[in-house]
Amino acid sequence: MQRLGDPFRSGDAWLRVRDQGAGAPLVFIHGWTLDLDAWEPQAAAFAESHRVVRYDRRGFGLSDGIPGRGADAEDLARVVAELGPGAVTLNGASQGARVALAFALGNPERLSALVLDGPPDETGDPPAVGDEDFSVAAYRRLVAEQGVEAFRRDWAAHPLMRLHAGDSAARELVARMLGRYPARDLAGPPQEPPPPAGSVALARFTKPVLVVNGELDTALRLRAGEALARALPLAERVVIPGAGHLPNLDAPRAYNEALRAFLQRQARAAA
Repeated sequence: MQRLGDPFRSGDAWLRVRDQGAGAPLVFIHGWTLDLDAWEPQAAAFAESHRVVRYDRRGFGLSDGIPGRGADAEDLARVVAELGPGAVTLNGASQGARVALAFALGNPERLSALVLDGPPDETGDPPAVGDEDFSVAAYRRLVAEQGVEAFRRDWAAHPLMRLHAGDSAARELVARMLGRYPARDLAGPPQEPPPPAGSVALARFTKPVLVVNGELDTALRLRAGEALARALPLAERVVIPGAGHLPNLDAPRAYNEALRAFLQRQARAAA
């Protein structure tokens, strides 16, 4: 089996990548301001049974290039293509869940299963007034006026970054990743927010999906998880006790058990 090179060339960008283990491919896609190291507890747990692939999305972590939804889609397509002709499982967290879902909807033949971890609402239902996790425009102003370090301090205290378990190693890992975040998407030209997938497209997606939320995730993300689980025909949902928006780091054992059980069910169904 030929491994993905590190760095991996995708169009005009070089991506940091980790490709380890053997078996059915399991591709992890990190969320905003994080990088591939967010998946350390999962890589360690699943490399014995799966080919685990994770990468720094373009413009995040140690990957270069300018972030953007179009670039994310192209980069993920290139990574999946390099894994060969078989189907893969995608596990996307938060903003990475949006990337994974967009690829899955456009390329269902390449999917064996999909995991959406702390996803934003993709149903297209009208949001309530003030119904948002944070203001990108406000963070852009903060970076422009006070610099990236000011943003990092503010964002580190946001509920979407909060760890609840008190694991010092996990807290240090999150701090290291945030310290590597270059904020190219906040410092560069503004981008239009991506349109949601919409309930019609979701209703047509007939691959198995696991929707994951931490019990202590924000109310908005908990509602989004519920809405997606209802909208996707073959979706199931799990809520990780005592965990926030980063349940794979907050409660890795429970997270890994839920993910493993889901993957084993799909493997038995496909046999």
